[in-house]
Amino acid sequence: MIIAQIDKPYQVITDRILALLEQGTVPWQQPWDSTTGVPRNLFSQRPYNGINVWMLTSMRSPSPFWATFNQVNTAGGNVREGERGVPVVFWKVYDGKEDPDTGEHEKRFVLRYYTVFNATQLDGIAVPTIEVNERAFTPLEVCEKLVGTMPQRPAIVHGHQPAFYRPAADTLHMPVPSCFQSPEAYYATLLHELTHATGHTSRLNRTTLTDLCLFGSPEYSKEELVAEMGAAYLCGVCGIENVTIDNSAAYIQSWMQVLRNDPQMRVHAAAQAQKAADYIQNLQPEVGA
Repeated sequence: MIIAQIDKPYQVITDRILALLEQGTVPWQQPWDSTTGVPRNLFSQRPYNGINVWMLTSMRSPSPFWATFNQVNTAGGNVREGERGVPVVFWKVYDGKEDPDTGEHEKRFVLRYYTVFNATQLDGIAVPTIEVNERAFTPLEVCEKLVGTMPQRPAIVHGHQPAFYRPAADTLHMPVPSCFQSPEAYYATLLHELTHATGHTSRLNRTTLTDLCLFGSPEYSKEELVAEMGAAYLCGVCGIENVTIDNSAAYIQSWMQVLRNDPQMRVHAAAQAQKAADYIQNLQPEVGA
């Protein structure tokens, strides 16, 4: 049996996101600097994933490397006085009671959080040279390759207004490319709809897509957040700007209201968006640091 415990970390993360939204910053607009890659732990070099990608990149720090206070102290360095860290979360697994019938121990998954600091906030620590990712293709060619190599990709039908994904037929409908203001806008929209498509029963079987979700319902909002975050993540992979994100006051206020009503949504949606992006890239999910 698996039990997930819901506690303070959800509220810590949601409060930070709400603070960013109040400042007019949409944390999932651009996930990272495509030349340096995703944020990763300074010592293990493991990339962070899920909600942690968005929390760390929203800081717009020049270095992709992060570490905890204890890690820095153990390595003989220190965090500069007055520097403030960023919360990141992880799941802690505990063995519970033994089932007398099966002999199995129930698993309890408890969400925990800790604070990390950017490499630019540290002294006395050797920081690896940032390796710039040399691209073999132009960004739009990367987009085309990503879409073309997606496993079990749904049929893409052009000539429809607006863009949408139809789960019943497993088809993706797009306006003709010339209708978009730029090729980047076309691919950003396409990646949004492809993220929706990963939820199909033949792929990731995501309940926010497969279940009947009424427009404006919490489930509908969560699926839209998954698609927005997944598209933003993939735009970062491809080296293009995500031009589909709306920065209007009304847009920001709508997400603030949704997140206030459901503090867990942001963490769960980020995890689903990560799975969707990994699926489209045909990658096995990375283990978070």
